[in-house]
Amino acid sequence: MRSLLNDEYFMFRALAEAQQAFEIGEVPVGAVAVKGTQIIGRAYNQVETLKDATAHAEILALTQAAAYLNDWRLDDVELFVTKEPCAMCAGACVNARVKRVVFGMADPRSGACGSSDLNVANYPGMLWQVEVKGGVLADECGALIKEFFRRVRERKLNKPS
Repeated sequence: MRSLLNDEYFMFRALAEAQQAFEIGEVPVGAVAVKGTQIIGRAYNQVETLKDATAHAEILALTQAAAYLNDWRLDDVELFVTKEPCAMCAGACVNARVKRVVFGMADPRSGACGSSDLNVANYPGMLWQVEVKGGVLADECGALIKEFFRRVRERKLNKPS
């Protein structure tokens, strides 16, 4: 069964979450937390909606997964996210003992899972190392974010003075 439910399958589920963020004007990042073949957490960015700087898709999906398992330890959980996690989210994955993070679009400016100089997920001093795989459906994930910010710039340019 897992062979049919591969990394691309779960990344498409994360992309569906990101699309929901896009539709409500949030930065379109989506995440799903998976144990085995079951999605146990799903979320999209809600920073603006909740007025909460920590309401990133990853954090919300990890919180759901922990509630589902009734345990903060998520060592058998994989997190699929459309954009490389930031330092806060990568740190949450380490602290929750997530088994693996799979991301779509790399974020060399503020990603913290290997595409920049900062790699929180595999920092040698941490007590837990998170396996990381990047670039899954990167074009699709990147296209959604690029379109979002294109529209943001367009609105700013067309705003009456």
